[in-house]
Amino acid sequence: RGPTTTIALRVAVRATGEALSRRGHGCHSASRRSCTANKLKHRRLGSLKFRPPPSLFDGLRQTRTFSNKNPNKMKLSTSALAILAVAGSTNAWSNSIRVTGARSLSAAALFGFSTEQSGETATESFRLNFKDEDKPISPWHDIPLKGEKGYNMIVEIPKMTKAKMEIATKEESNPIAQDIKKGNLRDYHGPIFWNYGCLPQTWEDPNEEHPELKIFGDDDPIDVVEIGSKSLDMGSVTEVKPLGVLAMIDDGELDWKVLAVAVDDPLAAEYNDIDDVPDAVKDGVREWFRWYKTPDDKPLNGFGFDEKFLNAAESEKVIEETHVAWKKLKAGETEAGKLWIN
Repeated sequence: RGPTTTIALRVAVRATGEALSRRGHGCHSASRRSCTANKLKHRRLGSLKFRPPPSLFDGLRQTRTFSNKNPNKMKLSTSALAILAVAGSTNAWSNSIRVTGARSLSAAALFGFSTEQSGETATESFRLNFKDEDKPISPWHDIPLKGEKGYNMIVEIPKMTKAKMEIATKEESNPIAQDIKKGNLRDYHGPIFWNYGCLPQTWEDPNEEHPELKIFGDDDPIDVVEIGSKSLDMGSVTEVKPLGVLAMIDDGELDWKVLAVAVDDPLAAEYNDIDDVPDAVKDGVREWFRWYKTPDDKPLNGFGFDEKFLNAAESEKVIEETHVAWKKLKAGETEAGKLWIN
């Protein structure tokens, strides 16, 4: 591995008719497949024409069937470990921070809070603060774990963006901020292909050794990878259905990744457990998280349980374990260290 290494991340991207129309390609249902293929081959990023190397498309076989009655309903079959189909706009590949209000407003109506930005976007001063009327609240501690239909996911990183945003667990009221490493704002080296966030009122206890894996938690709320068809706004709260969980081992720490789908996404009707999720999607998620740090000369991440996703029932057990750990943290039964928990 070195500076000239090319890392092929094999992932699966589920496109929707809604996404295509939003990009303004003028593709109608019957012709979206051919239109998308042409657009992928000659994608303009700014003033540069982007031509994905042929290897990106080797082995890619997709068949999409759209219903005229329901253009968002789509069946997707793809070869195992499908190669990334390049997504469709300059914003998708930028490291700019997207904060929009539509979904956050719906979250505010549901949970009685709003979000407010302070500082400049894409700077160390940026913060997305959570408020209940005029009172600051913590998205980690004050938003409940469960909603009416599923678990509440706090979206930190919208699908197809690069800025590494996260709840600042050591700052007062735990706003969302961009992670900093060695004095620099942290960005992924390529976009993340799913919505990424965490579950409130959970904590992976760094003092608790996992009985089978013999490693300790990473001192953060439990992470969620939401694989639905929509891009969710940073700071929004979305109810999700857990489908499975992956035990990632990052720098010797246990960093669970819950695979989930938004309860209001069309895919929620099809996906109820981990075996319902296409292998290409599961493999894509695992391989993305295996490789994503290697451009910084970091080692590959590993995975417990033979690198397999545990099922939905096991994922709920893991979530409950992290919720119990959070309760102990809040009650002062566990040493908080530098975490802000008031």
